[in-house]
Amino acid sequence: MPNRLIDEKSPYLLQHAHNPVQWYPWGDEAFRKARQENKPVFLSVGYATCHWCHVMEKETFEDPQAAAALNDAFICIKVDREERPDIDALYMTACQMISGRGGWPLTVFLTPDKKPFFAGTYFPKQGRFGRPGVMELCQQVKALWQNHPQRIEEAAQDLVGHLQQTFAYPSAGEQELDIALLDAATARISREYDSRYGGFGAAPKFPTPHKLMYLLRCHQRSGEVRLLEMVSSTLRAMRLGGLWDHVGYGFHRYATDARWLLPHFEKMLYDQALLAMAYLEAFQVTGDRYFRQTATEIFTYVLRDMRDAQGGFYTAEDADSEGEEGKCYVWDQAQFDTIATSEAPGIPWSRIFNLAPEGNFSDEATRRKLGVNILHMTRTWEQWAAELGRPVRQLTDAWEVLREKLLRIRCNRPAPLKDDKILTDWNGLMIAAFALGSRVLAREDYAQAALEAVQFIHSRLVAGDGGLLHRYRDGRAGIAGQAGDYAFLIMGLIELYRTTFQTHLLQWALELQQRLDADFWDSSRGGYFSTASGLSDLPVRPKEIYDGAMPSANSVALSNLVLLSRFTGNAQWEDRAHRLTQAFVEPVRRQPEAFTHFLNGLDLALRPGQEVVVTGKPEAADTRALLKALQTPFAPHLVTHFKSDQNEDALSDLAVFTKGLRSSGQAATAHICSGFNCKSSATDVIMMLEQLKLSHRTDNKP
Repeated sequence: MPNRLIDEKSPYLLQHAHNPVQWYPWGDEAFRKARQENKPVFLSVGYATCHWCHVMEKETFEDPQAAAALNDAFICIKVDREERPDIDALYMTACQMISGRGGWPLTVFLTPDKKPFFAGTYFPKQGRFGRPGVMELCQQVKALWQNHPQRIEEAAQDLVGHLQQTFAYPSAGEQELDIALLDAATARISREYDSRYGGFGAAPKFPTPHKLMYLLRCHQRSGEVRLLEMVSSTLRAMRLGGLWDHVGYGFHRYATDARWLLPHFEKMLYDQALLAMAYLEAFQVTGDRYFRQTATEIFTYVLRDMRDAQGGFYTAEDADSEGEEGKCYVWDQAQFDTIATSEAPGIPWSRIFNLAPEGNFSDEATRRKLGVNILHMTRTWEQWAAELGRPVRQLTDAWEVLREKLLRIRCNRPAPLKDDKILTDWNGLMIAAFALGSRVLAREDYAQAALEAVQFIHSRLVAGDGGLLHRYRDGRAGIAGQAGDYAFLIMGLIELYRTTFQTHLLQWALELQQRLDADFWDSSRGGYFSTASGLSDLPVRPKEIYDGAMPSANSVALSNLVLLSRFTGNAQWEDRAHRLTQAFVEPVRRQPEAFTHFLNGLDLALRPGQEVVVTGKPEAADTRALLKALQTPFAPHLVTHFKSDQNEDALSDLAVFTKGLRSSGQAATAHICSGFNCKSSATDVIMMLEQLKLSHRTDNKP
């Protein structure tokens, strides 16, 4: 018989709907039941594409004996961390306080009033190697709850007090964050750099694209060559390694080793979006077509496999197929060689992609070789061409023929689960990525994909009062929007406005920012809470600033506010941005390298404003030439408007400083402004770029 998860929309919750554990979704019914039966709560948080979540389900939650113990000792609640990031943020922080570590599945024991008193991540059914098992924990917690409930209550109350302090962030007084902080963060990041394999720190290695984008901004500001080398080497290493899906495209979530070879195979939408932006910006800075190619192939994967027919983008693809991690993606060498010989003979494909008869894919826990291979490269196509005495193009064309055959074969394998829920915040990131890709790569189809995603959200994920909803799946939208939904969607709308100059996008971004300020701003300490006022159902209202695999809502909001101020000329947004920086002075000063997207916003705020208003006829060649020249270089600080007869009134309402600007005669004109004071103009591309101190490149064709 199914449990109470059967009526949920989350694929993760539905995965557990037929467990013998009597799961409840998060809500009043579960906690009321806990109070009535005087039981603690067993909270399990995960997501549909999480490998270790699957392991714990099969080992424990599908086991009748373990399920009976859990049902006897607890009221059991399942949460999809992607549906409720606020729940995940609060109890993950508690887990890190208790155990010193975090991850998924997240396991938390709560009192019936939602206070945590014990937490960890993956627990086996039976204890081993010093790790307690679920069976032992059920007995111990049940006995403690019945015999010494006051000890649990005291521990829970103490932990809640620490959580309140953690999310409060001490006042900074009149302290300011300045350029010295950027230099300090850069120095710390540089010390973490792995000069042998790329990336930062030891295994496991996460892509953290916002860190790479931060270093690109530092390179632009300082001219320090090593910073660019760190970014370029890391991007190349990730693309060559097993983190990249060489056959189907897209990046896996992270590497369990230092060499980027052994990934956790799930593919997350946010990784595709952020990595696409990092590769695009690196292409802007370097002109390296390998970076352009990688961004293009990420978009190919997303449009092929991760896009709903109505325009929204799906959340993730699983690591597992038929219960085995990576099964869809790995290759037996004999099978691979047979295919390669028939499709593209005469080239040592197994050497190029490092296949071995015993395999190169090892079990994460035992490190035992599994007899299958993850395709990866340790040398570039140029290096292989030199060794083999073949033209590079001949090699890459032959690989494309073989790759397509391999993909067709792979499509006949059991496919990993696709988490097809559509999240507003993650879609905001993907909209931003496609918008940037459209203007950097001159691809109108990318802008169209972003516009269709915006329309999807506007028509399906906006509540009757104009507020955002968080999740859409199977024809139903739900869950009140959180700060991340607003911040990331605003980011996407701003980027898409920079690409298309459609004023309704900027207008909606401003409306959403007003809503974010009204409903989420902490009026006493500053910063944005994760949940809107009056809507939190947690014992502590979380407020996040740490930039992990995804940047925090507060970090994204900082850049948004600075850009909105510069697009509109309205100082209220810059004032809010300043107060946002002051809210987090203490943690950012203490460990600046942990807040690199926040520092991207600070870098933007510390640079002098530079605005360009192009006036002209939309379809005229000289207008298009000016706009293309402004959209091609790496200039994240530059704000560009396009003004024509069609949008003159709407743009003047949004950005008063553009009023009165006209073309010089019949020629399209770039009005160059600083601090909303437009003193010079240019009708020639080269002259305009010289005044702006921007480079001129013409190699952005796809």
